[in-house]
Amino acid sequence: MPAIIYYLSFPFIYLLSLLPFRLLYLLSDLLYLVLFYIIGYRKKVILANLTNAFPEKTADEINVLHKEFFRYFCDLLLETFKTLTISRKKMLTHCSLDPSAKLLFKQLAAQNKSIIIVMGHKGNWEWGGNTFSLSCEHQLYVIYHPLENKYFNSLICRMRERFGTRLIPMKDTFREMVKNKPSLTATAFIADQSPNPAKAHWMNFLNQDTAVFTGTEKIAQKLQYPIVFVSVKKLARGYYTLLAECLQNPPHNNKEGEITEKHTKKLEKDIIEQPETWLWTHKRWKHQRM
Repeated sequence: MPAIIYYLSFPFIYLLSLLPFRLLYLLSDLLYLVLFYIIGYRKKVILANLTNAFPEKTADEINVLHKEFFRYFCDLLLETFKTLTISRKKMLTHCSLDPSAKLLFKQLAAQNKSIIIVMGHKGNWEWGGNTFSLSCEHQLYVIYHPLENKYFNSLICRMRERFGTRLIPMKDTFREMVKNKPSLTATAFIADQSPNPAKAHWMNFLNQDTAVFTGTEKIAQKLQYPIVFVSVKKLARGYYTLLAECLQNPPHNNKEGEITEKHTKKLEKDIIEQPETWLWTHKRWKHQRM
């Protein structure tokens, strides 16, 4: 059955990717009307997340933010499919590398320093990976969770690797990074997922007690790589830019949890500045401190 669903849906997805941006966003507007007003996709989860994250906002303000996020979410879905066929030139037109970020990555490459990139599900992170691979000397590796459906997992991998990005399954992260050590690499961690509460670092994030992955911190300390925070900022509909900041250079002799708090607070600041472009649909706070 998964194979049948994939082979029936792939031609439709491929045709979507061929649409001009004007038609793509018209379709996104229609998708927004269906998912928001008719289906109410994850409405309770999104409203709960927004209300808890921004207790200072009124109910009306939360509802406005809910709509702004959902419009963006529909754009994001269709923009992701666009990766299947978009040209290199258009990719760099729609998602650019900020000059200061380009300079930072160029300097790190000139020093032959492999790096750890930490970021969140904010902005079009899929396009961000493509832009990095097209613009920078480092070979980009992205840590990811393989999908259970092998057909759709293959499709996602195809889209992510199209411009040179390579993928590492989460369970193989450290082993693969050690194997790649002789090369100039940038390994990207999406650090705002919901980890095992027993192994997480707990801290206040968006006004809530939150479990945070410590993998970025632990691997940075073992390999002594510079840690670079990357943010994908939305400039206008369909246009983004990558910003980058070197959060910390080795040696990493920090107290336990210090690096984790540093990059999580940076992500929190980014979310507050542009809240509609973070992924509010996931159950980020489903665990409680043990």
